[in-house]
Amino acid sequence: MLTELSIRNFAIIDEISFTLNEGLTVLTGETGAGKSIIIDAIKLLAGGRGSVEYVRYDTKKAEIQGLFTLESVNHPIYQTGSYYGIDIQDGMVVLQRVITAGGKSICRVNGKLVTLAILREFGSLLIDIHSQHETQSLMNAENHISLLDMYDDQKISKAKEDYLQLFRKLSALRKRYRELSENEQEMSQRLDLLQFQFNELEQAGLIPDEDTVLEEERLQLANFELIYKSLQDAYNALYGEQKGLEWLNVANQALQENRNYDHFIAEKAEEMSNHYFMIEELMYDVRNYTETLQYDPERLNEIEARLNEINRLKKKYGTTVEEMLEYMGKIEEEIEQITNKDSHLNKLQEDIEGIKKDAYLEAKQLHDLRKRAAASLTKDIHDELKGLYLENASFSVAFDTKNEQQSTDIYLHQNGFDYVNFLISTNAGEPLKELNKVVSGGELSRIMLALKTIFTKHQGITSVIFDEVDTGVSGRVAQGIAEKINQISEQSQVLCITHLPQVAAMSDTHILITKQEKSNRTYTSLQELPDKKKIEELSRMLTGTKLTDTAKDHAKELLELASNYKEK
Repeated sequence: MLTELSIRNFAIIDEISFTLNEGLTVLTGETGAGKSIIIDAIKLLAGGRGSVEYVRYDTKKAEIQGLFTLESVNHPIYQTGSYYGIDIQDGMVVLQRVITAGGKSICRVNGKLVTLAILREFGSLLIDIHSQHETQSLMNAENHISLLDMYDDQKISKAKEDYLQLFRKLSALRKRYRELSENEQEMSQRLDLLQFQFNELEQAGLIPDEDTVLEEERLQLANFELIYKSLQDAYNALYGEQKGLEWLNVANQALQENRNYDHFIAEKAEEMSNHYFMIEELMYDVRNYTETLQYDPERLNEIEARLNEINRLKKKYGTTVEEMLEYMGKIEEEIEQITNKDSHLNKLQEDIEGIKKDAYLEAKQLHDLRKRAAASLTKDIHDELKGLYLENASFSVAFDTKNEQQSTDIYLHQNGFDYVNFLISTNAGEPLKELNKVVSGGELSRIMLALKTIFTKHQGITSVIFDEVDTGVSGRVAQGIAEKINQISEQSQVLCITHLPQVAAMSDTHILITKQEKSNRTYTSLQELPDKKKIEELSRMLTGTKLTDTAKDHAKELLELASNYKEK
């Protein structure tokens, strides 16, 4: 849920910061007080398009920041955060958006700079904003199949994953078939290039780890004098008259001669003897290794030339010898496939047909599961529409398929072979239409609320925002909308701008937005209303500016009815 929201220098807002609670929060106030401006700020926070017009006059930048808290550790935003290298700890996500007076937009997620597209990706997982004048995900037919799958995720997800495994194999085989089926001229040019590369690598005679071994040998030859001198100095310090090993032998003899008189001397005599022989062995190793060293300037030149050749090849075929050898193996295989193209195409075609049959069977199972889910979803939505006084409305899930190009075979895609579209008819006798063809604003609001009531719990959205979706309705319809919004708030946090007293009465938190003028500047302020002030605000919404006793009684009754409904 959206826990904290901070807005600074945004339109007529100077600086506000407030805490949001769970459940249903309503924003009310006079027209022009700044209600929609707050929603605009949240839209920008979720990755909406910005404009310098949002920057408050005579300021350098507008700043918006929101803290979101997550209850579920399985929320999809964790996967998104991991993909973009953004750490999400303690279930908290901070989105930040800054728009400068010069028109620059700066976006951050948990303090990390991101692009607007990435901010929008995070925002879409946290916030769902709905108003009468903009297309939402529920209106987009491309999203309907995903919504249907989410509706019965427990049964559909396993079948979908089984299908996707086969579909990915099928796609990979088809891609390879297309590559091998390119025109003869392109394939001939490709073959010439591959054969040139293979011959160049083969003639190089590369050996695994060759570059590493040569680098070590070059390092030794290039520093031969330093190496030889350090070994000679070490040997001379140990061997000879009055040198290290002779003095160690003196110490060893001193302890050995008197070891029978003292336990400590006996113990240390044994240690000294072992150390002496170890140092003596080390000295002989240094001497023997020094005698093997030979400076060979010709060998150094050979190594330099070989490394230059390897480095030249690295620029073309890989950063290491191992990568180049691996690439050599791949192009050898591709050369063989191109040279024997016809036999490989026949084998690929056989594999494609076999995988396609298996994928179709999985897609058919997926289709059957969706059909059953669609029947259940249709019943649930009809029940929701009745509660919104659309008794004559009819909802249906339409399924369609497409054929592959120049073929009678059914076209398989990422979601199987189904194309799903939600259809609606709001009046008896009228044909079913696509959702975006519904004309009436009041009907559209109710349809969207019915859909959101069902889908919100499946989408994982932490905050749902309604911007005056109740415009154009009244009476019992207004009460039905209030009840549906309350139901959605039981699954997700809901923030709602409303002019309906029925919706405001249903709120868990009621925030009044007002506008004042100070020193010829306009300021917007927010106030969370206690129960007494709620009654006054509801009265104003019922009658206008004049607060009558009748209006107050009606407001009290609305609050009581809302409380009774929520208790039930």
